Amino acid sequence: MATDPKKPSETAVTPVSMSSKREQSKATPDRLANWGNQPMEGWIPPADLARAQIRDLIPNPLNRKNPTDYSISLRGRMSTDQQLLYPGERRQSMRGFEDHYTDIVDFTIRGTHRAWEEKDIGYVYDFYCNNILIQDEFGTRSGRDAVIAGSLGLMNAFPDMRWIPSEVIWAGDDENGFHTSHRSFFVGTNTGWSEFGPPTGRRCTWWVVANCVCIGNEYYQEWVIENSASLVQQLGLDVRAVAREKANLLDTDSFAQIGAGEPDRLRGQGKPVHMAPAPEGPFDPEDFVRRMLHYVWNWRLIGSSREFVAPNVRSFGPSGRQHYGIGDYMQNIVARLAMFPDLAHSVDDVYWMGNDAEGYQVSVRWSLIGTHTGYGIYGTPSGRRVRMWGISHFAIEGGKIVEDWTMFNEFFVLQQILRDTAFSA
Repeated sequence: MATDPKKPSETAVTPVSMSSKREQSKATPDRLANWGNQPMEGWIPPADLARAQIRDLIPNPLNRKNPTDYSISLRGRMSTDQQLLYPGERRQSMRGFEDHYTDIVDFTIRGTHRAWEEKDIGYVYDFYCNNILIQDEFGTRSGRDAVIAGSLGLMNAFPDMRWIPSEVIWAGDDENGFHTSHRSFFVGTNTGWSEFGPPTGRRCTWWVVANCVCIGNEYYQEWVIENSASLVQQLGLDVRAVAREKANLLDTDSFAQIGAGEPDRLRGQGKPVHMAPAPEGPFDPEDFVRRMLHYVWNWRLIGSSREFVAPNVRSFGPSGRQHYGIGDYMQNIVARLAMFPDLAHSVDDVYWMGNDAEGYQVSVRWSLIGTHTGYGIYGTPSGRRVRMWGISHFAIEGGKIVEDWTMFNEFFVLQQILRDTAFSA
């Protein structure tokens, strides 16, 4: 076949003149050398462009919808390993999310797996927004760099750490934001240094709950709480001694003590307020749990638990505590109220999934405030004002709670009580 002499060969290399090289050199900023020869402008992946197109959307919980079935859930899915290999086709509208995610549960499972189990912790830059607000056991942090730093510390302490998802309760959509409440277990061997000291060689299992708000492949807010007291105990350390030691390192001089008023659970000198009668019609999981928590905790009608909780209820709490049966369930409430007689309970957020036939999974984020003036597992009354917050997962079947997974910041509760000097208000 003849070759057209006027048409350059496909394999020919067009020479670059010295003048062209000089022009390219002039176009390259001199400061480039100060950046280790890294390009000043990076390539923008398609996923980032997709996210940029929905920057005008912000999470709006007022328009949040609760899923009424389990078509998008952990139920009926293959094992985590199989899900990672065969996620399937997209099953849900997810504007701005990376194309390979099929739904919000898949995003939660595979995104978390990649960052923490595959040790691609830098992936946090892609699924946490730069100014994310994070509430953990000890306070509020801002920014994803704090997430990366904390995760690296955990990976260093437990190099063989495995992450096992247990439940994902979700609500919302890609217009108003997805809300997820993710319960999981960490398993690992402490062969590296941690915030609690040198390696102990102990094998540890602890669970964590994270409530997140995300839109367009990015988390905007996170409330995360770990079973820290249980972890310290499994490391072979004295939980109370470690709590006191760490609490004494915290700064309390930022503000002066200005006094503490009564926890606001009463109206004037009266009794706690009543909730309006339950609405007629289909079972309302949100009204159900709000009513139960208000009358049991704020009204101290502990016996009314029988109206909401199954006789053979299973409950799981911090520090590895487990209870079986309504008797132990109520006694756990009595013990907490006895330590904090003026305790006031507030529900901060509720969402759920499910239906009457298949049951409901409900996530409740709540907070407590009370004064440690009674005896119990936290020792001699200290008179300290204590703040708690936590997340509960309730499994409801036949109109009764059959499982209760409740995690709260117990290690920080110990710090507030055992610290040599009281925290400032």
